[in-house]
Amino acid sequence: MENITMETVEKDTFFMDRACDLSKKSVQKGCGPFGCVITDSDYNIIAEGHNQVTELNDPTAHAEIVTIRAACKKLGTHDLSNYRLYSSCEPCPMCLSAIYWARITDVHYSNTRTDAKNIGFDDEFIYDEIAKDLDDRKVKLKHVDSSNSLESFEIWSNMKEKILY
Repeated sequence: MENITMETVEKDTFFMDRACDLSKKSVQKGCGPFGCVITDSDYNIIAEGHNQVTELNDPTAHAEIVTIRAACKKLGTHDLSNYRLYSSCEPCPMCLSAIYWARITDVHYSNTRTDAKNIGFDDEFIYDEIAKDLDDRKVKLKHVDSSNSLESFEIWSNMKEKILY
C-alpha cells in the first residue's frame, strides 16, 4: 500500500483537475460533463478521455469506458491492475463494472452520484434494478435453450493455452 504524502495528494489533485478539465471540454463539444484520466504507478498519463455518448451515438461511450479502451489499446493489455483512474464523477454501474473487469483498484472521483442525479444523470434505478430478482426487473431476461450453446464453453474449457480475464 502506498504511503499517502503531501506529494501524493498534490498529484491526485493535479490529475483530478485534469479529469474535470476534460469534463468541461466535453460539455463544450455537446457531450456529457464527464472526464477521466488513467495514470501508471509513477503518475504518468497513459490515457485520458471524456464522455462521447452523443458524439458517437454510443450509450457505452462514458468517459471511463473511453479511457479504459484507450489505455488498453496503448498498452496492449486488458489488465490495468497497476494503474490508477481519476474520474470527474463517481463511476456509474456500467463504468464501475468495466473498472472491475480491467482490474483497476485505485479509483479517485470528485463529483458524487448524487451530484450527477441533481443534473439529470440518475443511475439509482440501475442500482435498484440489479438488486431485484430477474422476474421483477424492468428489462426482462429470458433464458432460451440452444443445442449448441455449451460448445464454445467446452472448447474454451479444454484449451491448454488461454488468457484468463
